[in-house]
This record gives sequence, C-alpha cells and structure tokens, in this order.
Amino acid sequence: MVTDRYLTVHNHPTITEFATWAAENNLPIIGIDNIEVSKQLENRPLPKSCVLFFGQEGSGMSDEAVSICREVLAINQYGSTRSINASAAGAIAMYAWGLQHLSPEAP
Repeated sequence: MVTDRYLTVHNHPTITEFATWAAENNLPIIGIDNIEVSKQLENRPLPKSCVLFFGQEGSGMSDEAVSICREVLAINQYGSTRSINASAAGAIAMYAWGLQHLSPEAP
C-alpha cells in the first residue's frame, strides 16, 4: 500500500522506553480510551505535535500506559456498546486532530 513511503515507524519494547523517546522529542502522549479518568475528545484541543496512544481492544490501556499520558480522551458513544475497535477509534481521533491542524480554517 506504500504507506511506508510517508510514515516513520518507531518500535519501543517497553512503555518506559516509549515515554522517554516521546519526552526527548517534545511529544506529549495523548491516550485514547474510555476509562474512568478520560475526558471527552469532542471539542478538546489537541497539540499539533503529539502521539496518540490507543488502548488495546478488550483490555484497554494498562495503568502504566495511563501514567505516561498527559491526558486520556474518550470518543463519545451512544447506545449500549461500550467501545469501538482500535482501528475505528484511531480513524476518529486522527480525524479530530486533522480538523484542528490540517483544515484551511485551523488557526
């Protein structure tokens, strides 16, 4: 799919190593998961440079993962379903980021 031509992938064996890398690169970590500490993603300002960290399907974010996040945001949902899959959450969160930073009307 040639995505590798315009994406840089970094693998980090541990959450601690990931947090260190993000700090060294001035990238706040924004968690995306629907847990008790989450704030709503809708209308929430997102940093232009950041990392979006998604919880695993099923188990969500670990306590260690939550601890390295500047904040954790949840995607508002309606009805009886508690969560959406990670790829759908990723698309929604990246779209929300894009509306803020890629739109011609973005500040």
